[in-house]
This record gives sequence, structure tokens and C-alpha cells, in this order.
Amino acid sequence: MKSIPERRYDLDWLRVLAVLLLIYFHTAAIFYRGNLGEFYVTNAVPSPALGVFISFVHQWHMPMFFFLSGAAAWFSLETRTAGQYAKERFQRLFIPFVFGTLVLVPPQVYYRLLNTREYKASYLQFYPQFFNGIRPTGNFEWAHLWFIVYLFVFSLIALPIFIYLKQQSAQRWYTSIATRLERSGVIAYPALPLALIEGLLRPRWIGFQNLYDDWANVLLYLSYFGYGYIFCSDRRFGQIVDRQRAWIMGIAIASMSILVGLWITDTVPDRSYSPAYMSYQAFRGFTSWCWVLLLLSLARSHLNVKTRLLQYANEASYPFYILHQTVVVMIGFHVVQWNTGILEKFIVISTGSLIGTLGLYEGLVRRINFTRFCLGLKPIQPQKTTDQSIQK
Repeated sequence: MKSIPERRYDLDWLRVLAVLLLIYFHTAAIFYRGNLGEFYVTNAVPSPALGVFISFVHQWHMPMFFFLSGAAAWFSLETRTAGQYAKERFQRLFIPFVFGTLVLVPPQVYYRLLNTREYKASYLQFYPQFFNGIRPTGNFEWAHLWFIVYLFVFSLIALPIFIYLKQQSAQRWYTSIATRLERSGVIAYPALPLALIEGLLRPRWIGFQNLYDDWANVLLYLSYFGYGYIFCSDRRFGQIVDRQRAWIMGIAIASMSILVGLWITDTVPDRSYSPAYMSYQAFRGFTSWCWVLLLLSLARSHLNVKTRLLQYANEASYPFYILHQTVVVMIGFHVVQWNTGILEKFIVISTGSLIGTLGLYEGLVRRINFTRFCLGLKPIQPQKTTDQSIQK
């Protein structure tokens, strides 16, 4: 029987905080106008400050999610066979993806059409039309659930490799990588493939998450997924990051400052296969890796603690991710029509969405096995009672 690996609370905290940040990220998207595309509902007046916030978080947020998912895969395969892992991935990812696509995504599309005044009928009249064509030419899409279906596919694709890396012969391979990085003192080497992917593929595939024609994102996030798995395979990877924290922090802040300067001054090169634009995208790939490393190091130093809040948030974070964007869109649609300032709208939408999502989790998910199943949670096991009087 496989031994249970030591729990990494720092990774748990990173996942919980990354999910919580989505409330504020997607609220800010309501006030954003830029090359990342428009959100489902938009405010009439954009906010340049929130636009910079969106661009900053976008650099490292989803890479961090896939990295943490790769780390979770390593821990999962420590206690599961390949068959058990595949079954768990189906229950944890595919079923919530189908449920969310059929139940939680259509309201977002409906409010987008109301926001752009392309539709005026009721939601019940709209629902059958959700299946008419695929976005951008139709209505059907999977919205923020793209992360879940990508992760499901990655989990199955990478499973044979992950199983191989668990073997004793393969462990010598990534042990040698840890040794080389330890001797060279340069943990930024893994950024090179990421920079190449961004520089060579991003000009062609800007980032429409449809899985079958999104090669920049597929290869980028699959790389982060693999990095997360390998990172947990040898303690020295984390130790190397800790020792180089000051250097990583300096590089991360400096590189992000350059990107922010380009965004603020509107001097980002036009999208094309030009040396300038390809260099810009490669630089983005390098910067994203530095920020993932920095956040990992800070979490290892300050967040590797178990608390009652973390125990609650660990289970709540996944259904929170699935539910939150529908709540943000529904509240945002009504609030953007108010005659008030951007700050007030942002506070109302983000706070209301946080409370609303937690309310849905507490009222409809946490204690009900059917909805727990639909959102990828394990069922609540009935407590066993023992009659002490008949025990011998």
C-alpha cells in the first residue's frame, strides 16, 4: 500500500487565494477594454487602472492554476493507481464540466446578449437557442469552464508520462535535473520553452479557448501542468526556489514593470510574426514563469500552515470556481446600469458576488450529495453511531 504523502498547505493556500482572486478579476473585467477580449457584461465607461490590474493578473494567474493542478496530480498518483486516477478525474472534472456547461454557462450568454441588446426575450425562450452554433458565430460555449475541460484532457494525455516518471529509473532523470539546477543556480531555465511557445505560437493563436484550435494555450498550459508535477517530485526544486527568492523577486518585479510600462504607454507591438511582437510575447512567457516561482516561494515561506479556515476553503474553492462567474455576470448586468462611479460599482459587484457565491455553496452544494456530485465533490458519508451498551 502506498504511503500518504505529506500535505503541502502552501499549495492549498495558493489555490484557495487564486480562486478568491477570480471574483475581483472578473469584476474588473466588466470595466476592461483591451486585447484580451470583452467580458459578458461591460460598463459604459472603462477603467484604465482596472485594465492594468487585469493585464497584470492575466500574466501569471492561469499558469499558476495549471502548475498547482500538476502538483495535485503528483500527490494524487502517490495514493492511486492509473485507473483510479482516471476515474477520479472523470468524476472531479468531466461531470462538473458537463453540468456547468448546461446549467451555469447559458445565463452568462443570455446576459451578454441582453447587455449588447441582441436579445430581448425571456431566459426560458433563449435556452434552446444556446445550442445554436458555436461562439463566435453562435451561442454555444463553455465560458470559464474551459479550464476544467483543458485540465481533464491534460490529465489523460499526461497520465502515461506521469506513471513512467513514478518509476525508479525515471526518478533518476528528474533528480539529475534538480542537481543541475542546484549547481547552476539558475531556476529560470524552464522559462525557455515557455518563452518559445509564446513567441512562436501566440502571434497565430491569440487565445480563444476552444481546445482544438488553441495551440499556444494548449502547449503553454500543458507545460505548466507538467512543471507542477515535476516540481513536487524532488524537494530540492522548492529549496532552490527558496534560496534564489531575492533574485527571482528582483527579476519578476523588473520584468513586470517593463510590461506595465508598455501597456500604460500603449506601445505594445501590433500582433504579427514580426521580431518586435514575437520578442514581446517571449518576454511575457519569461515573466509569467518568474511570477509563478515568486509566488511559490512566498507561499512556501509564509503559508505552509494548517488552519480551520483552510480546511473549509479547500473543499469550497472548486465549487466556488465553477459557480462564481455566473453570479458576477448576473449581478454585474444590473449594477452597470446604475448612475454611479466605477469604484462604487466595483465594490458592490465584487462583494455581492462573493456573498452570493458563498451563499450558493452553503445553501445548495455543501450539504446536498446530488449537487456535490454535480460539482465534483465527494459525497457526505453518514456518521456511524455506536450503541455502547451492547459492546462487549
